[in-house]
Amino acid sequence: MKKRTPRIIISAAAIAVLLLGILMGFNLSSLHANSAKASRPTPTQGLNKIQKRIVSGFAIQQGNDDSNDPALVDTKPPSNYYPDHADDQCALNLGSAKAGPNENNLKVNQNCLNLSDPDLQGRAQAQNETSIAEDPLNPSHIVATYNDYRRGDGTCGVSYSLDSGSHWNDATLPNEFTRGTAFGGVAREYWQAAGDPSVAWDTKGNAYYSCQVFERGPGTTNNPDESSAVYIFRSTQNNGASWNFPGRPVIEAYVTPTNGSTVVLEDKPYMTVDNHVGSPYQDRIYVTWTEFATDGTAYIYESHSNDYGETFSTPVVVSTTSSLCPNTYGLATPHGTCNENQFSDPFTGSDGALYVVYNNYNNSVSGPNDNHNQFLLSKSTDGGNTFSAPVLVSNYYDLPDCATYTGQDAGRACVPDKGSTQNSYFRATNYASGGVNPKNPSQVVVTFGSYINEHSNESNGCIPAGFSTTTGQNLYTGVTTPGACNNDILESISNNGGTTFSGATTDPRTETDVTTASGQATTDQFWQWEAFTTSGKLAVSYYDRQYGSDETTGYSDISLSGSTSDIMHFGITRVTSSSNPPPTEFSGLFMGDYSGLTAVTSAYPFWTDTRDRDLFLCPGTGTVGVPPAVCTGSAPNAPRANDQDVFEANVSVP
Repeated sequence: MKKRTPRIIISAAAIAVLLLGILMGFNLSSLHANSAKASRPTPTQGLNKIQKRIVSGFAIQQGNDDSNDPALVDTKPPSNYYPDHADDQCALNLGSAKAGPNENNLKVNQNCLNLSDPDLQGRAQAQNETSIAEDPLNPSHIVATYNDYRRGDGTCGVSYSLDSGSHWNDATLPNEFTRGTAFGGVAREYWQAAGDPSVAWDTKGNAYYSCQVFERGPGTTNNPDESSAVYIFRSTQNNGASWNFPGRPVIEAYVTPTNGSTVVLEDKPYMTVDNHVGSPYQDRIYVTWTEFATDGTAYIYESHSNDYGETFSTPVVVSTTSSLCPNTYGLATPHGTCNENQFSDPFTGSDGALYVVYNNYNNSVSGPNDNHNQFLLSKSTDGGNTFSAPVLVSNYYDLPDCATYTGQDAGRACVPDKGSTQNSYFRATNYASGGVNPKNPSQVVVTFGSYINEHSNESNGCIPAGFSTTTGQNLYTGVTTPGACNNDILESISNNGGTTFSGATTDPRTETDVTTASGQATTDQFWQWEAFTTSGKLAVSYYDRQYGSDETTGYSDISLSGSTSDIMHFGITRVTSSSNPPPTEFSGLFMGDYSGLTAVTSAYPFWTDTRDRDLFLCPGTGTVGVPPAVCTGSAPNAPRANDQDVFEANVSVP
């Protein structure tokens, strides 16, 4: 979800989007034209260089660059143009990539399209940053969560299905205000923005929603409050149709320019529930997040609830001390040497073990051109009260600096296309997603993206070239050369309960590749998520540029890799029925920071989709004597301006 400053983690973390990858509002024309604008205060103004690089995108982009852009709207629309069913975008089915009746691409958010002014394109329209979960008691009951902008700024959106995703209904999360005791002792704290959603079920038929909330602060509003918090909402045995109010606090940070708080931002939370029947911590809720503090650190914290989300424990530091973290950037180390982290993913095993995998940036490098970072994992065997020292899951190479290779999105990483037009410049990062094999609680599998892998390596002309001196983002040779650099989804496996991982002793250039189709050897795959079926099959969904001309045009599809004979061999299924053009909302800079997947028997990939056109008020209409009319729009990086909806598909795991 978009945050006040760039949000993606160090590498993909694009430096400035700060809180919840939810709010990113940028002017399309001004950013496409690279016009320079005066710098205004932002909520991430107090962050240092490393923090800006890894802060989550939801909060970072707060709309300071909004300006009128009438050129976005087509000046010569059809004289008889009226929105049709596909344009007004209520319930929508975009067909199937295969003939199977259960693989249709179905729109999850059920709202019709609002008409936003061109300079605010996306701010009352978009949905992105997806998370999805099935009820283990009744897998036909599904809850899907996402950043939702239909109110004008980001909020935590939610939809639910009672028939295995064939039909969806929207619900409302009551998160406009919470009790304000922790925020100066007032009765209510009203929140300007929210996002970074995640969802999970317990074994009693309750669904839980983790939502980040924050204030945008000076530069966007005249309110000096820059507080942030994470809340849990529960849908009590009604399948996501309604939620308790107010949300229960996991962590709250009261931050104003004068109160002397040591906390800058509570960022990028994610949640899991131990819904394994018979686990010693059955139905315990776990939330992890990054805390960006004024001492320059970014530690991962965890808090848990054993009373169905009514109360949460005192936060526990997850990312502590390890010899894997020798580079502390000269910053304070109050909780250990692993003091710069982001994008945590908690998950549990049937034996009650809690695992947290996360990006870490404290690793050493072997020379001036080495720009790898690492994924670490910490484990708790006592219900989240204490954690083991971090262990290495794998090294990885983050996505490249966007401004260097596209001229767009300064301070962030992206997935540049190989075409001369350079249409793809929305921020992106490589992150890790983990799971435990339900048939073997000792087998832990982590999947992640890496820009250097068996396909994109020095032999193909893709060579690490250090970090940008201005943004800290990764540089490479061969970024825009067809057949050279490409991002792959890799896999690291532990067969001893997370004590050691295969990727700890294997270079990413030779690690197991999840994206094994022949067309994926020279194309980008990114934003993966993983889930095990109850039978022990591993499913991994991701954005994929192996189809058609995606790699040169910046279009993307969704694919699913499903384990076949074992978790190291995969069959590939194309999920989307046609390719998605590059996003145009938020000036083409933001499409969320992650995507979701759930799998009990079959798999449900859940993604942000840009195939539907955007609509605007026709220029010169809505004036005296000229009734308002609806027009389509054009965009510099796509054939037409497009909307961001969230879609799912029911896909058989190979």
